Amino acid sequence: MTPRELADHLRENQPVLLDVREPWEFNIRHIEGSRLLPMGEIQQRMRHLDPDFETVVICHHGIRSRQVGMYLEYQGFNNVINLVGGVEAWAREVDPHMATY
Repeated sequence: MTPRELADHLRENQPVLLDVREPWEFNIRHIEGSRLLPMGEIQQRMRHLDPDFETVVICHHGIRSRQVGMYLEYQGFNNVINLVGGVEAWAREVDPHMATY
């Protein structure tokens, strides 16, 4: 899902926004309402996620989130969406006031 598609989607839906970056990255910028769960902790902490709930996976450029999304699908998650281009694209296309790094 592109950043613009996600922005539109968020107007009517409340998916889990799962940010898989590191805490220092999340502290610089993140999409409001997102939940931090670093990629390296997914395996140990995914039991706290609902596999039937719509989950949008987010990272810096969309690569880590794509990998995590594929892993979650392999683990039985039914509704996983990757934010294409990550928060970098979100800042360019949706929120130009968002800090960059």
